[in-house]
Amino acid sequence: MRALKIAATGMSAQQMRVDTISNNLANMSTTGYNARRAEFADLHYQQLQRPGAISAADGSVLPTGVQVGLGVRPAAISYTLTQGSLTQTGGDLDIAIEGAGFFEVTLPSGLSAYTRDGALKRGPDGLIVTSDGYGIAPEITIPPDARSISINTQGEVYAHFVDATEAELLGQFTLASFTNAMGLEATGSNLFLETEASGPPVLSTPGEDGLGALRQGYLEDSSVDAVREITDLIEAQRGYELNAKVISAADQMLGTTAQVR
Repeated sequence: MRALKIAATGMSAQQMRVDTISNNLANMSTTGYNARRAEFADLHYQQLQRPGAISAADGSVLPTGVQVGLGVRPAAISYTLTQGSLTQTGGDLDIAIEGAGFFEVTLPSGLSAYTRDGALKRGPDGLIVTSDGYGIAPEITIPPDARSISINTQGEVYAHFVDATEAELLGQFTLASFTNAMGLEATGSNLFLETEASGPPVLSTPGEDGLGALRQGYLEDSSVDAVREITDLIEAQRGYELNAKVISAADQMLGTTAQVR
């Protein structure tokens, strides 16, 4: 009986949908997090009678045919790069990207990763790093005697000193863009890696080439919409229950068949 296996694929699909929703809800407070969405596609079809097959000696053809679907399969877990709301923190190294783009991060392996999490920190050697201690590229080091720093919308970092009237330019942040940012590989810790699907990064100055501007003293909130996620959770739960009922009905039909004498 096909219904048993078809309904089983439906239950698995709804379980994946619930897993995705739970991950979104768990990251409601994650800086720069973009909500994910599970996408599905129908499985292949068993062709009992193909559309267009000749059905009579006079050459008449079947207008539709008989095609029995065999279930559903996961197609993708995608996300939309929507701008989260900006929350003012007042931190000198809290930087939000207002628009498109990613910060480039240098991993301990030497590879580059990319993030929208602008909750940056000052390392023990004065280097600007992420919360995990990974350096931001290009490297910018804050002098130990700097009284404060300021960052403009173009990413220029200035240090202010007690005995100086003019600020000193320490460096400038760059932002990376991708042809297909949805093709980036998420690795956790708000980091993404370049893939064949994303294409190579294109580095440019914030505010130019379609990239966003930087806002010092702000952080980008998660783009998760709790109301929508709860609504989707209810739909997924009901879909799981309906597929479970199909399995129960198929089991009763098999039981009836087994009792026939």
